Amino acid sequence: MTERLAVDIGGTFVDAITFDRSTRDVTVEKASTTPDEPESGVLSSIEKVGTTLEDTEAFVHGTTLGLNAVLEREGAATGIITNEGFKDVYEIGRTNVERESMYDIRYQKPESIVARRRRVGVPGRLNANGKEVEPLDDDAIRDAAAQLIEDQDVDGIAVCFLHSYRNPAHEREAARIVREAYPDVSVSISSDITREYREYERTSTAVMDAYIKPIFETYIDSLDSELTDEGFNAPFFVTRSGGGTLTADSATDAPVHTILSGPAGGLIGASNVGRETGRDDLITVDMGGTSLDACVIEDGTPAVKYDSRLEHQPLMIPVYDIRTIGAGGGSIAWLDGELLKVGPQSAGADPGPVAYGHGGTEPTVTDAAVALGYIDPDDFLGGDMELDADGAKAAIDKTLAEPLDSSVTDVSRGVFDVTLANTVGAIREITIEKGLDPREFSMMAFGGAGPMFVPLLAREMGVEEVVVPRAPSVFSALGMLMADVVYDFARTNIEALIDLELSDLETTFDELDTEALETLTDEGFEEDEVDLEHTLEMRYLGQEHTVEVDANGIETIDEVSDRFEDKHEDRYGHAMDDPPEVVHQRVRAIGRNDKPPLEREEPVDGTPEPIGSREAYCFAADERTAFDVYDRSDLRSGISVDGPAVVREPTTTIVFHSDQAATVDEYGQLVISGGDAQ
Repeated sequence: MTERLAVDIGGTFVDAITFDRSTRDVTVEKASTTPDEPESGVLSSIEKVGTTLEDTEAFVHGTTLGLNAVLEREGAATGIITNEGFKDVYEIGRTNVERESMYDIRYQKPESIVARRRRVGVPGRLNANGKEVEPLDDDAIRDAAAQLIEDQDVDGIAVCFLHSYRNPAHEREAARIVREAYPDVSVSISSDITREYREYERTSTAVMDAYIKPIFETYIDSLDSELTDEGFNAPFFVTRSGGGTLTADSATDAPVHTILSGPAGGLIGASNVGRETGRDDLITVDMGGTSLDACVIEDGTPAVKYDSRLEHQPLMIPVYDIRTIGAGGGSIAWLDGELLKVGPQSAGADPGPVAYGHGGTEPTVTDAAVALGYIDPDDFLGGDMELDADGAKAAIDKTLAEPLDSSVTDVSRGVFDVTLANTVGAIREITIEKGLDPREFSMMAFGGAGPMFVPLLAREMGVEEVVVPRAPSVFSALGMLMADVVYDFARTNIEALIDLELSDLETTFDELDTEALETLTDEGFEEDEVDLEHTLEMRYLGQEHTVEVDANGIETIDEVSDRFEDKHEDRYGHAMDDPPEVVHQRVRAIGRNDKPPLEREEPVDGTPEPIGSREAYCFAADERTAFDVYDRSDLRSGISVDGPAVVREPTTTIVFHSDQAATVDEYGQLVISGGDAQ
């Protein structure tokens, strides 16, 4: 068995891709998302890509099932068991107001996922060093479980006790008691997910895990069963939110780690492609049917956060620092009085944009693209789907153009302008607001709508080049095939650096290394196939937040201090005289997988003739004009094409304007430059 399979579920389409390690061939296909039965869309995409599951050596999956459950508030009924007197920690939180609502006098705190009646405190206590000061009351645990399950009908329970990051014994005992009494109820304990301090954030993370766990378990079990019925008998992996993959069994144990697994695939692919092609600094823009995801890659590594937020809920897990906005191809354009807005509402896969002809009535970004001439209605998805261009234009005219006393073309351009403004704001958050100049980065465009939109975004932001990789519409799925198996391990131990010996740090790292190696060895990796990356999270005494410091190859405590000060100065522009302290030690364990290669092409001379021409709107010329149309399979390494032009692919469309040009690099990638960047 030499074939690896990856499937990524998006809001509108399911992307499938196979990689044969013996022939090095890659095959891609798309199928419609089936929101009510997501596994059906997965199986349809696998059937379309033509793989034989009996001959598949591994399956990697990315899904937004958990994310959608949170965003749509459709997770399981969840309860909390915690220390007596602390059941309101989850609701009180940090008592802070969201940044964007700081000056909103009408601000109302979002409704809690776990109602107060579903939170129970029980006797039992550990001190800050993890020593037991009050034994856990086993009978109280049984009574709490009965109250939550029998009286409150919860399907998942989050267990979070004070200081369990030091000593998980009480949490594990509570989980054992609940599972013994109610084996059909999902239990999530905070210390299994993260061994770090901050009781509110740990509780919130455990709650989020418990909230999606029953749904995720049901889906993965159902999909695994159907794959097995089709002859699949190989490892099944799920992409992690912070990079890499983990086994499906591990994912169902702690599904919160997969909550952003879909967007993570694209970042894994982008970082690999960037390193191979000498582009270590990238801004990735993944524009699909429902949303747009942007992330920064510096020095070949995507930015990772350990204190992210989702729907006002803190998450204490490694997550790529992605900014997501409702700006996909299916995002609905609407009027707020006379103000044109786009998203965050989406037409999704059902009914989809008006042009799909599946009953949609509200115009979307895709409908605007059809009206502007960017998408050929007779060649959508390689001709598998015929679009209703007249219906799309009629909907734009009736819903937007007539109320604004404007034309379909002007309003459609406005839809793109609004989407641009929303996207520029999201990218500023992850670049300019962090001291980075986006003009010093390349952009990588992928997702079904990314190659059409991102060259326009680059013009707006003065970015010098846009890289459109091979198979951009299924690039997140391709990235999943490039993913290694990754686990993260951490310990909190707050100590002033001056009070530590290097051996103290080494002892903790050795313990984490042992745990990491055991985990990957159990999953079939040899020791020489495992990489261990050490980091420290440090701060100055009196600070609240930390910076991450590379701890690989450290030989002295002074070197730790120097690395921290360099990192702090790089991040904040200054160092301080206050003593530094270590807060967390982290180990990332990586089990290396064989990855699809980037095949080089021999350059060719000359430029192929366009396969046609069509009228479309050019943002550089500010008018409709003739765009040359090319087939991407005709654009070989070394070829250059001047804009305005449309490049067709079976599953996406690449658009660049009259002040831009595209060159095909040695890896077959389209590199678009020009515009305001010049």
